[in-house]
Amino acid sequence: MLELRLVSTKYGQIPMLRRVSLFVSEGEAVCILGANGAGKTTLLKTIIGMVKPEEGEVLYNGARIDLMSTPKIIQTGIAVVPEREGLFPKMSVEENLILGAYYEKDRNLVKQRLEEAYTIFPRLKERYRQRAGTLSGGERKMLGIARALLSNPKVLLMDEPSLGLAPAIVNEVFNVINDIKRNRQIAILVVEQNAHKALTVAERGYVLQKGEVVLEGTTQELEENDIIKHSYLKV
Repeated sequence: MLELRLVSTKYGQIPMLRRVSLFVSEGEAVCILGANGAGKTTLLKTIIGMVKPEEGEVLYNGARIDLMSTPKIIQTGIAVVPEREGLFPKMSVEENLILGAYYEKDRNLVKQRLEEAYTIFPRLKERYRQRAGTLSGGERKMLGIARALLSNPKVLLMDEPSLGLAPAIVNEVFNVINDIKRNRQIAILVVEQNAHKALTVAERGYVLQKGEVVLEGTTQELEENDIIKHSYLKV
């Protein structure tokens, strides 16, 4: 579904990604592990066209998308849940959700997706008239995920879904990610510092350090790797 081939990027003259190659298959969940500054968010921004590669290619369903604009990339079937959710705080929960289906012209489909979102996130249904800016951190994270699902994506990109949340809420968020993986044929790419949680939802993973992929493998292989144990799992 999604592939990066030897992608390198820069911010000005500062290299950020260095010949990164990875792929996510249909219905598969893949995690990207790495510390702050490793290039994880830059990787997602490159996929959705906010950062253009200096070299290499980004492909979706076998076709290059790295030359396309961000809106066009989103329309192909890729949705992103940003690190800070990117919500409109003065708009209601439901108004924020509907924006996720901005490109869908069939209002009946939008209504159907809205009801599906409320089934997955009943707390949002309880607060549908409430301003997004008044929600708790966990509720905002849920709203960000739900809004992304309103676009009916084939690929879901998630940037640090555990960031800033209490442990109990982190568990709730990752339970939702697991539910999405089980019940929808969506390819999921999760960028996350919390290796424990990321590895519970992924089949495979990559480790990014200073913009380079230094390790990759199945979840089991990563969990058994000494570097992962000592650097990310604190075993």
